[in-house]
Amino acid sequence: MSLIELLWPAFILSVLLVFIHTVFGLEIIRRGVIFTDLAIGQFAAVGLAVSVALLDGAFQIFWTLGFALLAAVIIAFASRRVEHVEAFIGLLYALGMASMMLILAQSSEGMELFNKLNAADILFTLPEDLLSAFLLYGVIALIMFYLYPRISGIAKELVFFSALALTVTSSVQSAGVLVVFSLLVAPSYAALTQTRFKPLYFAWGFGSAAIITALLFSYYLDLPTGYSIIFCIVGSSLVYVLFRNMLAKK
Repeated sequence: MSLIELLWPAFILSVLLVFIHTVFGLEIIRRGVIFTDLAIGQFAAVGLAVSVALLDGAFQIFWTLGFALLAAVIIAFASRRVEHVEAFIGLLYALGMASMMLILAQSSEGMELFNKLNAADILFTLPEDLLSAFLLYGVIALIMFYLYPRISGIAKELVFFSALALTVTSSVQSAGVLVVFSLLVAPSYAALTQTRFKPLYFAWGFGSAAIITALLFSYYLDLPTGYSIIFCIVGSSLVYVLFRNMLAKK
């Protein structure tokens, strides 16, 4: 079996993940609430930990989505009523992390589950996993491109954070919390430092190139896929931003 035949589902899933997360990442950076996605992702991981560690994997989607939506509703409420909201969201993330660790402590496989929840392996994604990702991310993209710009007020906040929670619920299970955070922030951050291309297109292309490089890097060097993705996407984003700033000062 050739490399393309083996890894093409992972390549496609990677491009899908980058696309849907940059849609939210650009908005999160513009809003100045960087920890939002990390907090929601962490709460999704708490729900997943409850299911896997305490209930033998039962009702996994229910628990994961439930906790993600809980965090989304809390953040949507806090973003309009709490001062220094970024500090509030950061503490919410810390609460989620502590909760997850307390839950995983009840399982004999706690450390293995912890590593998986932070950075999972998408290298050997199966073709049948792609259909559900296409359908879910397609619906969410329609919501964000057509419904979200046409509403305002608290309804706009609830739609944004609920759609983000749905996205994170899916991607945390397939990729992990830290990978999701990297996908949301790093390509969008790089895109917003340049003016030549539309930010969404640039972020999608930049992130796709980085994540595919990470998959190849992981495959050929036999390295953990999740952390390879984080290294490549975050590293390339930081290098790009620093390089642009250096050129701008000349």
